[in-house]
Amino acid sequence: MSAIFERLTDLFTQGHKRDVADLLTDARFADLDRTADAAVLIAVTECDNPAVLLTQRPRTMRDHPGQVAFPGGKIDDGEDAVEAALREAWEELGIEAEQVRVIGTTDRYQTGTGFDITPVLATVPANLPIYPDPREVESWFEAPLAKLMDRSAWSENEVFWKGAMRHYYEMDHEGYRIWGVTAAICINLSRRLAWFD
Repeated sequence: MSAIFERLTDLFTQGHKRDVADLLTDARFADLDRTADAAVLIAVTECDNPAVLLTQRPRTMRDHPGQVAFPGGKIDDGEDAVEAALREAWEELGIEAEQVRVIGTTDRYQTGTGFDITPVLATVPANLPIYPDPREVESWFEAPLAKLMDRSAWSENEVFWKGAMRHYYEMDHEGYRIWGVTAAICINLSRRLAWFD
């Protein structure tokens, strides 16, 4: 067992024993005529300064083109969230399921575009070879877990969308704009993990 896996497992277990108020969601904006269950993999590298693997989606994709995202996608028939997240990580980045140590599923996030997303927290070896599929991944990068879990590293903004004001978080990391669904999942996870406590 790695130290980061053990620490994350402990924080994850403790964090899910307590109620956390005001978790972010876009449920009130959801398009109920177009809904789908989905899963994403929050893959944390096992090293002294752990990072999270993130992708930038091709600008040609129908849903969330050009946005920074976790590896993930729709849950296929017969799959659970963990199986879907592992399959998507393999399809998008060439990460073999045997290389992933799953910690658990965390708070679901409903998007305004109709996806009900289950994030799956896991660890992967540091310096794991990555083989991105160009049809699904324009580029990939690692962002420090500590930065993503630091609420002060995020800026809070709002926009008028679908008839109401929508609050959202964003940050710039080495030229990548992390915002929207990915940011919201990070903020929710930070409330569960209490990384700096």
